[in-house]
Amino acid sequence: ENPKMPRSRADLKVIAPHAAPTARARRAFAAAPASVGTTQRIVDAITEAIVERRLMPGTKLAEQGIADIFKVSRTLVRQALNQLSRDHLVTLEPARGAFVAQPGIDEARQVFEVRRMLETALVRRLCASISETQVAELRRHLKAELEAVHRTDVPGRTRLLADFHAVLARMARNEVLADLLSRSSLIALMYQSAHSAEHSQEEHVALVDAIERRDARAAVRLMEQHLHHVENNLRLDPRGPDLQSVLRTT
Repeated sequence: ENPKMPRSRADLKVIAPHAAPTARARRAFAAAPASVGTTQRIVDAITEAIVERRLMPGTKLAEQGIADIFKVSRTLVRQALNQLSRDHLVTLEPARGAFVAQPGIDEARQVFEVRRMLETALVRRLCASISETQVAELRRHLKAELEAVHRTDVPGRTRLLADFHAVLARMARNEVLADLLSRSSLIALMYQSAHSAEHSQEEHVALVDAIERRDARAAVRLMEQHLHHVENNLRLDPRGPDLQSVLRTT
């Protein structure tokens, strides 16, 4: 589900928390190959800034400003913004530009209400049909999640934690549900702290344990609790910072 994004604030404001990029982010910028990695560097920098709440919902992402920060053409910036738009982290508005996605609180709650209905039915079905090969695939995914959480790979952990739910749907041969869950999970995880991400990963492990045991009752209960925790951790804060302070690469 992609909640409607309300109009953004016209101006950017400087906020104090997390004004500078992490040392890990600066090393990533320096190490990425200039010829092939620039677009992904921009995507990762913006993703990390969103998830760490240095770029808040509704912030305008000016193409020229980002191009100046990364010393690249606006074409590469546009490619990065298009990719972020496909991930539903950014919304593109005709004649207005790009903005950090800003799900409404009521709509976000409605999304989670629908997800609870769909995902509890999903895990109940998987408990009756999952294969050993699929369990092994889930274990590999959990390992990748844990590694991303431990190395503080914010863009990586965000995508992996969101993809977990889509992986479950694909195992049930439901691509429509997989796409829905991938998009709505990614939006939710935009507002998740490092502690919440670690907690989500642990809950994913417990879910897979229950599915592997084919314990449908436990799996349904764990999924309901997991979605409840993720929803409660949403922080829809409208503040907006200065792009230069959160994306500078030197």
